[in-house]
Amino acid sequence: MRKLTFAMNMSLDGYIAAPGDDLGWSVPSDELFQWWSDRVAATGLALYGRRLWETMSSHWPTADQQPDATPAAIEYAGRWRDMPKVVFSTTTGTVDGNARLVTGDAVTEITRLKAGDGEPMDIGGATLAAAAMRGGLIDEYAIVTHPVLVGGGTPFFTALDNWVNLTLMETRTFPDGVVLTRYETKP
Repeated sequence: MRKLTFAMNMSLDGYIAAPGDDLGWSVPSDELFQWWSDRVAATGLALYGRRLWETMSSHWPTADQQPDATPAAIEYAGRWRDMPKVVFSTTTGTVDGNARLVTGDAVTEITRLKAGDGEPMDIGGATLAAAAMRGGLIDEYAIVTHPVLVGGGTPFFTALDNWVNLTLMETRTFPDGVVLTRYETKP
């Protein structure tokens, strides 16, 4: 069975994007950017919701070809392109690169993917992750908390019908007061 992790940046008040989908508060330090890059390299399959896919696919396929691309951005872009991806959307017609599109029920497909063999999977995008949370499919939460209050926007967590008990696996502090906490779901 494959492990599924929900890993995202989060404001201290619990949002992955501020109103208007503003992500300006979550610019990573070099050390945090390397952590994200290493995470992409270790991910066997990334599951994206439509909006996160649009954000990532509008930048990373050619980010390493930009004249101001740093060595870290070049490394991340290559890793991101190489990582297999599944995009879940009922409104997107096609996806390109190393991705395939799923237009059917997300929980059914994620359940099928988890049941197979393979490297760990990451899930990203608030709506998609919320469906996986409600379906009890997430094995780990990797929360990268930034010391900012954005006051609203897209929440990291969704409303749940039942409690989800967690075990703390790791804490780590990055520059600028950013804190990583990793939790594993208890059976």
